[in-house]
Amino acid sequence: MEISHDMVVAFAKSFGLFYLIAISIGVTVYAFWPSFGPKFDRAAKSILDDEDGPCR
Repeated sequence: MEISHDMVVAFAKSFGLFYLIAISIGVTVYAFWPSFGPKFDRAAKSILDDEDGPCR
């Protein structure tokens, strides 16, 4: 069986699509995992806690 350019392009497009879908699902699961909630809240508020006022 000879591998043609069209076959390689179709495989690359399909693999890339499924790869990006899997990465998107993984990031979404990580972001909404309940045990990471306090960590994200602390990180979001830490910038505001250190500011006393405008920079001089």
